[in-house]
Amino acid sequence: MPTKAPRLPARLWHHRARGALLAVCTWLAGVAPAIAETAVSARFTEPTTRYAHGVLGDNIEYGALEIKTSHATTGTLSVQPTNKCSTVTIKLPPNRVFEDLEPRIVDVDLDGTNEVIVVESSVHEGAQLAIYDSRGEKIAATPHIGTRFRWLAPVGAADLDGDGNVEIAYVDRPHLAKTLRIWRFDNGELTEIASLPNLTNHRIGEDFISGGLRECGNTPELILVNGNWTRIISVSPQTDWTTTDLGPFKGPKSLTRALEC
Repeated sequence: MPTKAPRLPARLWHHRARGALLAVCTWLAGVAPAIAETAVSARFTEPTTRYAHGVLGDNIEYGALEIKTSHATTGTLSVQPTNKCSTVTIKLPPNRVFEDLEPRIVDVDLDGTNEVIVVESSVHEGAQLAIYDSRGEKIAATPHIGTRFRWLAPVGAADLDGDGNVEIAYVDRPHLAKTLRIWRFDNGELTEIASLPNLTNHRIGEDFISGGLRECGNTPELILVNGNWTRIISVSPQTDWTTTDLGPFKGPKSLTRALEC
């Protein structure tokens, strides 16, 4: 089986809270009325070549997702310190793979505990965006694109429009349809609330996804490029979802600068 360097363990996707998770496996003495499990890290395991799409630069995808969890505590009940973590492993059937760079840790339902967002592909129906909880259960997913070897590239997740729910954005078929889709997670379900054409964030064979989420003020912005990779585009909610031309695309460094405040 071909090999490559393992893809990275998940980083916290919503970067403002990243530091808060670095030591969550140490449960400090304190006060809390409720104790729940939260995802603190995740990684893909069981590399496989059973879905030879190769969109990310090689023919290796992953058959399993490993989630490390720890106790999350809040409130007024006294607890004793512990540093125990648990590991949950999700193994996909032979007709599915995780076709992704890394799992993404996000508090999708804003309850104080984290879920894991991944791209999961069917050998018959292509990719979907899926959300797993800390117990390893798939709690929500978008429909599959509909045919094999069709993929989606995540952009970011946050309360993009200030409605009190998390929105998740991805580019549907970044090499073909080049359509930004935005989904809202509410009451355990994902609902598509917007789609914008002629936007992308990935080129075939690249082992990274370009652009992402910028939070420089009160309104988060999605940073992408236009369909022919000539202009950097910001997407943000105004009276509707608005695109703003931020200037010419001149390679990855120009996108890095666009993501900075």
